[in-house]
Amino acid sequence: MKTEIQSADTIRRPVRGAQAPPMIHDTSARPSSLMKVTVQPTAVVYCEGNFARIDGKTANGLVRHSEACRIVSVIDSTHSGENSGMVLDGAINSIPILKNLGAAVGREAFTPDTFIYGMAPSTGRLSPADRGVVLDAIARGMNIVSGLHEYLSDDTEIAHAASEKQVTIRDIRKPKLSKDMRLFDGSIARVDALRIAVLGTDCAIGKRTTATVLARALNAKGIRTVLVGTGQTGLMQGAKYGVAMDAIPPQFCCGELEGAIVSASEAEQPDVILIEGQGALSHPAFCTSAFILRGSQPDAVILQHAPKRAHRCDFPDMPMPTPASEIALIEAFADTKVIGVTLNHEGMSKAEITATITAQSEKLRLPVTDALSRPAAHLLAMVVAAYPGLQQRVPRAAI
Repeated sequence: MKTEIQSADTIRRPVRGAQAPPMIHDTSARPSSLMKVTVQPTAVVYCEGNFARIDGKTANGLVRHSEACRIVSVIDSTHSGENSGMVLDGAINSIPILKNLGAAVGREAFTPDTFIYGMAPSTGRLSPADRGVVLDAIARGMNIVSGLHEYLSDDTEIAHAASEKQVTIRDIRKPKLSKDMRLFDGSIARVDALRIAVLGTDCAIGKRTTATVLARALNAKGIRTVLVGTGQTGLMQGAKYGVAMDAIPPQFCCGELEGAIVSASEAEQPDVILIEGQGALSHPAFCTSAFILRGSQPDAVILQHAPKRAHRCDFPDMPMPTPASEIALIEAFADTKVIGVTLNHEGMSKAEITATITAQSEKLRLPVTDALSRPAAHLLAMVVAAYPGLQQRVPRAAI
């Protein structure tokens, strides 16, 4: 049974529906008038009852950014008929929200290539209702991508159905065999690139989004930057380097992350390597932040915080830490420094965001911004203020 998506030689299956999606034309570095035409795989993201909510963080991330495939729709009957960009960020995009899989397939001229399970429930498992939708997607000839801790490729019924329809299942969190995993060996010390980890005060707080926005801003300035993913969503989005940290046995976590960073350094020769954070160092339910700090040995940290969040996700009796306490813990735990704070503005008005940025900046004596509600230039300035030498390097083509 195959467990990887085959993006090449995609077979498109005609169905009734709207006009076929446009081709994407790549004309970069071509002196002639001919254009190379490439077709990006298409995908439907399933997020029933959870879009724009914490457990829908995978779908939220894919709607904001996806290099691996073109998202054509989101499934969530509670927002059926709405625009995903408006629901998520208050800005129109091209991705509609539909009530079910039938509606999602029916609006396309061809059956979408992939069905992505876009939720991250605390159980990490497939519900009976969702199981039926996955089987329906397979019956329609769609490849399956899942980030659950329950591996769908190991499920007898689902795997058999996929084999019968000759489609693939990709379990993002399914690790390599332990014999193929890498132990930490200290080679991270030979990486010349500036390493910045984007950590947070809680899980599902926007670390990956902030890292993505920062990577774009740095590359746009000619500061060659690579983002190393550490979770399911980043890998689904198409991160070229990374590992699903929470699926790796502890003995190998630091080594696997170190290996991804070393590979990125050797292949890309970047100026900056950004490392996506997971959980929170202070959170007793997660140990991934500790492994990220140990494995990546970051020169600096940017801390993401949600001022209006009263308690940790899924832990109503566990109050949120303050940015100051998390910064103190990070800097005591690792030989690094926090160079700035970014906000998750959930539940905040524009006035509250502005006031919080000012107040926290004065209190912490650090630059503070919001990656989504403020210009990306503010985030870029945070890094350049800490490392002004970055601007003095010879600009190279953005990746």
